[in-house]
Amino acid sequence: MKQGVTYANQRVGIFVDVQNLYHSSKNLYHGRVNYPEMMKYLVGGRQLIRAMAYVVKSETAQGEAAFFDALEKSGLELRSKDLQIYADGLKKADWDVGMAVDAIRMSSFLDVVILVTGDGDFMPLVDYMKWGVGRLVEVAAFKRSASAKIQEAADKFTNLEDIPRIILRSTNR
Repeated sequence: MKQGVTYANQRVGIFVDVQNLYHSSKNLYHGRVNYPEMMKYLVGGRQLIRAMAYVVKSETAQGEAAFFDALEKSGLELRSKDLQIYADGLKKADWDVGMAVDAIRMSSFLDVVILVTGDGDFMPLVDYMKWGVGRLVEVAAFKRSASAKIQEAADKFTNLEDIPRIILRSTNR
């Protein structure tokens, strides 16, 4: 596992692909992510400038508002969009472009960009951040569901399952 050097004066921006984390933690661990623990670990004593979480709202999801409130209480700014449902029943919930655009827009006042996703579709963003604007790029994801290419391309890869207390087990209701 690659470990980058960190300094207290590094300005950090965190960009969280909530759908990716939600499905990975649910399918792999039958639990959910402890966002306050994740944030504290990823920042690691550096200067957090902004932390963005990208969510999709659906009309039928139970407990969605409480989940979104919990994300905000963890220090994340929410960017949300409505779930798109097409005439043929196909559903689309994708924030990839919006997340990439925000990271690029904010890159001028960040030293480190932390992408919390295992989605290999973010490879062009990783490459641009590193080679186009000279930022350090850290990726945090569950190793078992993360693209091998994005793990390798990052200056630092954090396997989320290595963070103590990262998984909150679901309780039976």
